[in-house]
Amino acid sequence: MTREALKIATIGGGSSYTPELIEGYIKRKDELPIKEIWLVDIEAGKEKLETVGAMAKRMVKAAGLDWEVHLTLDRRAALKDADFVSTQFRVGLLDARIKDERIPLSHGVLGQETNGAGGMFKAFRTIPVILGIIEDMKELCPDAWLVNFTNPAGMVTEAAIKHGGWKKTAGLCNVPIGHRKQAAEKLGIPEDDLFFKFAGINHFHWHRVWDKQGNERTQELIDLIYGPQEDSESHLKNIHNAPFHYEQIKDLGMLPCGYHRYYYIEDEMLKHSIEEFEKGETRAQVVKETEARLFELYKDPNLDYKPKELEQRGGTHYSDAACELIASIHNDKRTDMVVSTENNGTITDLPYDCVVEVSGPVTAHGHEPYNWGAFPPAARGIIQVMKGMEETVIRAAIDGDYGAALHAFTINPLVPGGVMAKTLLDELLIAHKDHLPNFSEAITKIETEQPDTVAYVTELMKSN
Repeated sequence: MTREALKIATIGGGSSYTPELIEGYIKRKDELPIKEIWLVDIEAGKEKLETVGAMAKRMVKAAGLDWEVHLTLDRRAALKDADFVSTQFRVGLLDARIKDERIPLSHGVLGQETNGAGGMFKAFRTIPVILGIIEDMKELCPDAWLVNFTNPAGMVTEAAIKHGGWKKTAGLCNVPIGHRKQAAEKLGIPEDDLFFKFAGINHFHWHRVWDKQGNERTQELIDLIYGPQEDSESHLKNIHNAPFHYEQIKDLGMLPCGYHRYYYIEDEMLKHSIEEFEKGETRAQVVKETEARLFELYKDPNLDYKPKELEQRGGTHYSDAACELIASIHNDKRTDMVVSTENNGTITDLPYDCVVEVSGPVTAHGHEPYNWGAFPPAARGIIQVMKGMEETVIRAAIDGDYGAALHAFTINPLVPGGVMAKTLLDELLIAHKDHLPNFSEAITKIETEQPDTVAYVTELMKSN
């Protein structure tokens, strides 16, 4: 891509992460010939958009740049002739995440943003919206790249590529960045002097590490991070830091993703989540308070830089990764990054046309993942289950198919099957009915036939 005077649009521009995005562009001012940055949001996010947008303008001005920063509620205006479109939106705002967490936890089942019942419902709400954005892009910016870091990033990216037909899509997550930094710190070796291979799906990947002399350091890192005398510390601020079982990770021979805690030590993670729920301190409730404090900071007319408090939000590095990916595509930098992209045989255990999260250089024509091959049986079995679940969730989201949704709930390892799966599905459908038009028929049936379900959800949400 050689076009100068770039136009970059961000869907969900009123996000608390936007200052990090602007900071990332400013850091790359010599690489990205930006002319226009468009921040777009919905009516419900107008106040936040105006607050963070004013701060973005101050940041650009303080950097001595003449970029135009536009704030709008008109998505089509933002997309018109855009070169890059980044997506960081949350359908239903943080109140929807609170429902995703509290409703399952009220039954003693995990409630979490991207895992279990909550993660599937976030996908149900988000996938139709991303497909609508793509329809607009086909008309208004047919050559643009779509950079998605809206969660659940893997499923949203697969929907965009496989069902929306937008091949120029890359999904990003901040978790691999933290793992890279952790490995460098533990080994005492600069990150750029290490070689990483990540493979799996979003929030469910593993990785291996080598040094410049060609020595694999994975087993050493397992000992350093998860060994009996270590504290198994996590760089993730948004999930409980329960220790992995060292013997299990040693047997695996790969470094796990922090989110594997929900599957490898499910009982401990569930116990902690229930304790938070009972105190009225689920992660979403804490994040909502953190975000409120951030926006109070953003209102300061003298604040023209990203405040350190943003790092407490849990998603730090997301936006900087998006900026680096855009710079790598625009300049064919071939930066080694972990991206959700088409499998195309990279992982032999998963379907050729599915989306996986893997390492590789980012070129002018997109991500070129390194070949991984096959997983050991212990990893292969569970990732095939997880991918089957993801594909079923995507189908349910697009078609509004209640049967497919129930099947996805039954497949998901973090949701008990049978009556509980159906109970959670029905309650979450009622809770999110305003953001699930594809499921309107199923929701109407539940409202008609199950008044107790409606009453339970209504009462539970009063205590938010």
